[in-house]
Amino acid sequence: MSDNKFENVPVESDTNILHSVEANIEGLPVLFQNWFWDGIYGESIIFDETDVSDKTDDELISLVSGLPVFDTDISNNSVTLSRNKGFVFTNFNFTIVE
Repeated sequence: MSDNKFENVPVESDTNILHSVEANIEGLPVLFQNWFWDGIYGESIIFDETDVSDKTDDELISLVSGLPVFDTDISNNSVTLSRNKGFVFTNFNFTIVE
């Protein structure tokens, strides 16, 4: 993986990143994060947009939902996808804290 590829990943000011690690999924460099925001714990796999320019949103959602980190025991678990400042964010494993 290239050095500092994920150095400029945007983080919303009210989001607390609990853990962040670079990894590789099917030959693609990614940033894996656990986070807490507004009473919700969640996880993200973040791609550099240029690395996945040949993949559709549905392909990326399918890739992420098939990974071992995707918790099939969470009721109605799903993957959301958004693009921001050159990165593709896939978010999943949402747990609401009451």
